[in-house]
Formats: sequence, C-alpha cells, structure tokens
Amino acid sequence: MTAPPRILLVEDEPDLRASTAQALDLAGFSVQDLAQADRALDLVGFGFPGVVVTDIRMPGLDGLTLMNRIHEIDRDIPVILITGHGDVQLAVRAMREGAYDFIEKPFSTPQLTEIAARAADYRRLVLENRLLRAAAGQADDLEARLVGRSAAVVDLRRRIRTLGPAEADVLITGETGTGKDLVARALHDLSARADRPFIAIDCAALPPALIESELFGHEAGAFAGALRARVGKFEHARGGTVLLDDIGSMPVETQGRLLHVIERREITRLGSNDSVPLDTRFMATSRAPLEQEVAAGRFRADLFYRLNVVSVTVPPLSARREDVPLLFLKLVAEAAQRHRVDPPPPPPALVAGIAARDWPGNVRELRNAADRYALGLVTAPDAAGDGPPQRLADRVAAFERREIEAALAAHGGALRPVYEALGLSRKTLWEKMHKHGIDKQAFGASAEEDD
Repeated sequence: MTAPPRILLVEDEPDLRASTAQALDLAGFSVQDLAQADRALDLVGFGFPGVVVTDIRMPGLDGLTLMNRIHEIDRDIPVILITGHGDVQLAVRAMREGAYDFIEKPFSTPQLTEIAARAADYRRLVLENRLLRAAAGQADDLEARLVGRSAAVVDLRRRIRTLGPAEADVLITGETGTGKDLVARALHDLSARADRPFIAIDCAALPPALIESELFGHEAGAFAGALRARVGKFEHARGGTVLLDDIGSMPVETQGRLLHVIERREITRLGSNDSVPLDTRFMATSRAPLEQEVAAGRFRADLFYRLNVVSVTVPPLSARREDVPLLFLKLVAEAAQRHRVDPPPPPPALVAGIAARDWPGNVRELRNAADRYALGLVTAPDAAGDGPPQRLADRVAAFERREIEAALAAHGGALRPVYEALGLSRKTLWEKMHKHGIDKQAFGASAEEDD
C-alpha cells in the first residue's frame, strides 16, 4: 500500500492552520502543520516526498524567503503560496521565480486539494525519474550536488552512496569551506531518515551559558528565567539526523553529556529526572584532525572514538583542480538565480584565470568569486595565486591544458566552437585533449556529440 502524499503546511494563524490541515487530511493527504517557517527547513531534503504549502506574509521568515531557501536544497520541491487579496502581484512574481502555484484567501477546500494533488503527482514523477536515471547509469542528483570528475570527488560520491543508507554515526573532516555540511546533508538524504528532521547545530556559535539548555532542553523553573518547558535540539531531531558542526569547539564539560547521549540514545532535560529516548543518527564535522585535539587535551578521547565509527574526508580544491572550471560555472548559475540577475556566460579567459588560482578558502571562496561575477563586479580574469611550474615545458603544458579546459567548460563540452575559438583543427584538438587526459564528457558533452 502506497503512503499518502505528504504536505508541510506553514501558516502562522492558528485557526486557519487547523482548518486547512483538517481539510487536507480528510482529502487523503498526510499533513504536518507548522506555525514557523524555519521549522520547514529542517524537514525538507533532496529526497523529500511531498509538497510545501505556505502563507506569504508571516513574522520572521516569510513565505517567499522560505520558498527560495527550499529551492536551494531542491529546485523541484513544489511550493504552493497562500496569498491575501493584496498579494496577487507578489504571488505572480513568485511564480516566475519558481513557485508551483498560488491560491488566494479565502479559498475553497476543493480548490486547494486539486492544486495540492497536482503538485504531489509532479513531485512523485520527479523522484521516480531520478531513480530511473540513476538505474540507467546517468548522472544522478549526487553528481549535480557534488560537481566534478576528479578521482577525489568520484571517490567521495561513492563513499556517500555507500554510507548514506547505513545507520552508523559519521565523522566528516576537511578544510574550511570544502562543503562538509553539504556532504552531511547528502548522507541524510540518502538514508531512510530522509523525510525526518535534519538538525544542524553550530557548536562554535552556541552560547556557553545556554549550551546545555539548547541541546537537551529544560523544564519550567530549571533555572532563573526558565518560565516554561523547552524542547532541546536533540529531542527536536527524533527520528532524523543531528549534525554537530565544528564539534571540536564544544566545551569539554559538555562533551561528557554528549557522549552519554550518543551511547545511550536518550536525553534528560535540565530540571528533570525522566529520560527521553532518541532515535537519532549523529554526524559531526571538524576542520582540524580530532586526533590532535585529543592529544592536546581539548577533546575527549572516548567521544572521539564513539563518533569516529566511519569517517569521510572532503577533499580541498587543491586536490581537485580539474573540477574548478565546472564548479565555477555551476556556482555562477546558482548566484544568478539567487540574486535574480542574468550575467553573460563567463569568457574562457576568465575561467582559465579562475582555474589557475589557488583557493585556500575552497568552495566557499570560489562561491564568493562566482557571486561577484554574477553581480558584474568582476570583468577580467584573476590569475593570482601560486606561481607557474619552473620548467618552460611544464608552464606551456599547464597553460595549454587550462585554456582547453576553460574553452570546453564555456561551450558545454561541444568541440566545434572550441577548436574554432582556439584556432585549431579538429584533429589537433583531439590530440591535445588525449595528451592532457581531458574528457569532453566531464564538461557536459555526450559520448556521441561531435563524433
């Protein structure tokens, strides 16, 4: 028996939220209603099997911002907007930006259920097509999220596909800006917990005086100012995944309580003697090797060994230089969508300059460069960085390879515009690509194209 279509309903007005949820439930949907928009972001992922219905005007995170944040996670999650009478023009603009549909207050139940049913069918087809593409050996969603053809990234995707469906806790290490949180999210989305909460906790940003209350929750009267009970982040993530971002910055005194939670899968709120069971998968990220933190006495050895059931290392851009042109073009496209601009395609010379640079800030720094280009703040290639190889032959070969890769990236792997732009014959271009080990399919071309 198939599960009923799932709907996340986001509405800050209690009466309207309750009546709408009841109507959708009676129409055969599985409804989860939320009063705050940011809660929806914990529940959607790349494999989310449902639809989001949200009011536009809400305190805090409004419906349009929520839609854009959801589409950053997965562009193909249908978002239906509920508008007031004066918001129709706003809703029309939102449709151009990717909203599935909108419905104006006051609306009838049949009208909403019809739109929701169409959106649920669309989402089901999207997920089925993704599975079929993956089964046929075509580029899957993980390749779209972790762009690259380098051996380091191919191995990373293989490891994610292997570990995602497992229930083991995972330690993710890598330099700043490499995308450790993206890897954690991909692991969650490939697991059986994909439709449950994904709660990311920035350990470095938690206020020391409130860290235990934030993580474990508290009862009313547990301390001065605790006027009512509060559910902590661990309890909020039951059934899903907790990401402990930058775990090495967690105070040592809190690490002991965290170890107890991970070992026993239960928490006790501050001010309570009753334990609450947790069905939760834990992931943690660290910029520095935790073995060094253990040796320095800043991290508990027993917690390290408990977290390090399996580990994933995210490679820096210096270990996957051949991926930089494709990754930059992808980030430019994302920046253009995010800033609602239409920049010209990056010229090959600029992409070559980007590829020649070192990126100590990794993908985060490269994303900033893509944002600047999309906003029109970069007009010339920036080839700063490490010096070229010392031998002239090496310098010429490195330059030739960068120019060919940049041209391929700029033209989507199509060979004709590349050899015409570079002033080469088709045979000469093929020979140089073979010499440098360049595969046109890595730049978007099919195996048959230009053959």
